[in-house]
Amino acid sequence: MLTLGALLTSLTLNASVAFAGIGGDGIGDPYWPQDGNGGYRVGHYDVKVGYDPDKPDQLTGDTTVSATATTGLDRFNLDFTPTFDISAITVNGVPAREFARVGEHELVVTPARPIRQGARFDVRVVYSGKNGDARYNPETGGMFMLGEPHSATSWFPSNDHPSDKATFALTATVPQGWTAVGNGRPGPTTTEQGRTTFRWREDSPLATWTAVLAIAKFTVVNAALADGTPVISAYAPGAEAAAREHGDRVPEIIDFLSSKFGKYPLSSAGGIYFNEDIALGLETQSRPLYPGTAWHDVVRLIVHEQAHQWFGNNVTGRKWRDICVAECFATYAQWLWSEAKEGKDLDAQYRELIAANRDKPNFWKVPLYDPGAGTYLSAVYRTGPLMLHALRRSIGDDAFFRVLPIWQNLHRGGNASWPEFEQLAKRVSGVDLDDFFKAWTRSTTIPADRYLYPGPLRP
Repeated sequence: MLTLGALLTSLTLNASVAFAGIGGDGIGDPYWPQDGNGGYRVGHYDVKVGYDPDKPDQLTGDTTVSATATTGLDRFNLDFTPTFDISAITVNGVPAREFARVGEHELVVTPARPIRQGARFDVRVVYSGKNGDARYNPETGGMFMLGEPHSATSWFPSNDHPSDKATFALTATVPQGWTAVGNGRPGPTTTEQGRTTFRWREDSPLATWTAVLAIAKFTVVNAALADGTPVISAYAPGAEAAAREHGDRVPEIIDFLSSKFGKYPLSSAGGIYFNEDIALGLETQSRPLYPGTAWHDVVRLIVHEQAHQWFGNNVTGRKWRDICVAECFATYAQWLWSEAKEGKDLDAQYRELIAANRDKPNFWKVPLYDPGAGTYLSAVYRTGPLMLHALRRSIGDDAFFRVLPIWQNLHRGGNASWPEFEQLAKRVSGVDLDDFFKAWTRSTTIPADRYLYPGPLRP
């Protein structure tokens, strides 16, 4: 027979066992198994950073991650580069019992008290040191933090996977005369003791790798879309003379894309323009970043990155194998622009590209759906727009241009997979597209002629 004390002890132990849980060190994406973390979903990031151009590879940070536990947690992981020194971690205002750095970017946090399933919690991390992946220009002192598929871990602790989107606030303090630019709409700017604090907030959920921090002696230009949505463009030193005429076309470009994809899905727009080669243009949410090497063809690049505000940012793939839901459409948006604005014959362009690559097996060897971690961007730019043009000709313009805004509305601010797009296209068009999509998105060889040359595309 159990005594009352033994019974209470037994119940307590059993409850603790049932309550305890460990958040996984990966979210379940086979391409990068340790990206993201299990056991919780993030609702909001509040990121505060400080930067001094005299120490260009250094940041100070104070980030609060607000999340909801999807299981009981006695410890959980965040993704965060080990190059920072952590001075404090609290969970719901209470110092963590312990924390540890594991592997390339795992920060394992043990809270003082376990977190119940369904409970909301705030984890605050205070840190300083070398940022993990900053790009820095020694001539102008400008720097920025971004990158695909990994970047958030290099400047703020996060659940770094596209499937866990969250709202985002940035507070950045820099020397007076410098400007910090982030996602979304600006908040109050204050200056004290020679340092200026900039505040930005993105209320549409973003994938962590589309968060941006850019610091330079920017010239900031404000405009608006026809509906009043602010368009905020930031030009780094030397960029305005070359890029301003192109940046001023952003409202025109968004108006055009809205006619194809539906209403612009975010609360602000614009761009960040650098004068130097920064290696890439990137669709950072609401405010894409453009390199100085692109001015000869920057309008097409702006079209591409602005199209991502619908495809990739508003509607984001569930896993990295769904990359076509972003890049295939952004690349085809460039085709649509050239058709409407430059009078390009897309059927002729399509046939020319097919003829030029018909006998090149390497051109077709990477599938558009589930292309693999090492080649996830290999096909989307070359065969992605070809596939979408063939789809357009297979189901007709009416159905094709009905599918695109429906897709945006169905998954606004969330995630969706490429197979979900296939099902929507079939449902809206009423056409059996199973073999078409199998030939175009899952095969490693050129599609058969009946899928390669549907309807008006027959040579």
